[in-house]
Amino acid sequence: MNLQETLELHVKAAIKALFQSELESVEFQATRKEFAGDITVVVFPMLRVVKGNPAVIGEQVGQYLQDNVDLVKGFNVVKGFLNIEIDDSYYINFFKSINGNQNYGFAEPKDDKAIMVEYSSPNTNKPLHLGHVRNVLLGYSVAEILKASGKKVYKTQIINDRGIHICKSMLAWERFGNGETPISTGLKGDKLVGNYYVKFDQAYKAEISELVTQGKSEEEAKKSAPILLAAQEMLIKWEAGDEDVVALWEKMNAWVYEGFEETYKNIGVDFDKYYYESQTYLLGKEFIAEGLKTGVFFKKDDGSVWCDLTEDGLDEKIVLRSDGTAVYMTQDIGTAIQRIKDYPDVGGMVYTVGNEQDYHFKVLFLILKKLGFDWAKHLFHLSYGMVDLPSGKMKSREGTVVDADDLIREMADTAEEISNELGKLEDYSEDEKKTLYKTIGLGALKYYILKVDPKKRILFDPKESIDFQGNTGPFIQYTYARIQSILRKADSKLDKASNSLNNQIVLHEKEKQLIKQLELFPEVIQNAAEQHSPALIANYTYDLVKDFNSFYQNVSILGADTDVERDFRVALSKSVSQIIKNAFGVLGIDVPERM
Repeated sequence: MNLQETLELHVKAAIKALFQSELESVEFQATRKEFAGDITVVVFPMLRVVKGNPAVIGEQVGQYLQDNVDLVKGFNVVKGFLNIEIDDSYYINFFKSINGNQNYGFAEPKDDKAIMVEYSSPNTNKPLHLGHVRNVLLGYSVAEILKASGKKVYKTQIINDRGIHICKSMLAWERFGNGETPISTGLKGDKLVGNYYVKFDQAYKAEISELVTQGKSEEEAKKSAPILLAAQEMLIKWEAGDEDVVALWEKMNAWVYEGFEETYKNIGVDFDKYYYESQTYLLGKEFIAEGLKTGVFFKKDDGSVWCDLTEDGLDEKIVLRSDGTAVYMTQDIGTAIQRIKDYPDVGGMVYTVGNEQDYHFKVLFLILKKLGFDWAKHLFHLSYGMVDLPSGKMKSREGTVVDADDLIREMADTAEEISNELGKLEDYSEDEKKTLYKTIGLGALKYYILKVDPKKRILFDPKESIDFQGNTGPFIQYTYARIQSILRKADSKLDKASNSLNNQIVLHEKEKQLIKQLELFPEVIQNAAEQHSPALIANYTYDLVKDFNSFYQNVSILGADTDVERDFRVALSKSVSQIIKNAFGVLGIDVPERM
């Protein structure tokens, strides 16, 4: 039990003893800095069961706690707020209980249902870009946070490897590529294929322009441009299994998959299972037929099949066209059901997809519930805002996106530039420097994106993200490295610290504040898992680091007056660094031992 849970039991006991009344719950808040105390009980909600002046009730409860509860050292009442001072022994005993526990804050795995987290899910006509980066970082981090909260997790993606956009890249390569390959050009496969997506768009626009000069309207020209008609014909051939088209599709997709894997490795994320749209786009039709029988769906006069969601505050949604072909919704219904077949222990799913798809997922989840799937109650759309750059929006077909690989390189280069200005790495080898620049650069990128609530849009500034001061990844990494330096200098054995901890230590206020922050970590993990929000972990870590730096500036660690104080402060510093490492670990961020 943490402090709040312990105190809640005692406050309830106080109300029962003093007023013969039962409290359902106790409301706590942090004590304001201008008042003495470590935690505050809000008295006003108690007036529902105890009649009287809140200040008087606070005095009576405070006195009861001080007289009957060892951990309560003192109290004061300000209007209807009971500020409680906690005895140092509580914090020392708590610290002794976690000291040396490398997994503190992480829950033991539970036996309940697993969760599947989907993220990335790119198209195979272009490389991953900055927008994908936010998706990948969010999805991976939420999966790791869910694991840390005690859940079994499967990480997955569905690769969009079919459709007209894929055929556009294929056709452009066929026409303009002269047989070039990733090997012959030295380009990553996804980058090479993405270049041909841009070339298709350029050729398409040129044809539109030509048709308009010949007297066609722009709308007519867009529909009748020969290169678009050829791409549509190629898609028909692919769906019919044409050998040449399928062979070209397999060859170019293989280039892209290899490129994606390199990017995933560079950014430090992984997956347990891949799904491919080319294998799932026909899924779902059987469930539409079943839903027609049970009344979940209805057929219109033209033969198309719909789901009427108007009573649920939505609209009518098509699930099969009049020609019997599926729409995206049909495919998503089938894929969700297939995943449960593949992983029977999955009891819920998280879809990491941008907020432009909010309505789609409301409809998908509702239809799956109407089809009677119990697990549909545990589906979550991890909706997120777009990422903008100071230069404006990105467009793939115009070639104005920020390539993920280029961004990672740019972040490492910026880290190198700033580190050289600070002049801290003179004794590093070139390889050590290169590794550190990437660690700092990636840490800056990931932290900058993950510290923001997923729903909010981000304006990403690479230079600002690598600042070594303020709420940034490098600032936190630097504090971790500073603690490692302290630990290396410590002449006492660190394991001796736990033996010398005793309740005779008088805690400095900065030590107490640090221990309070450490106590919050398990709750932060659970809250972040429930809210699917890495931002809670990121900002908790920043608060912890600020508290440590305040402790470092106000309290001598290695120069403490006694060995007991020194050992305690070294042990406390070590625990702080472990929590930083654990917190950053679930965010997918590495911490350097030296910096």
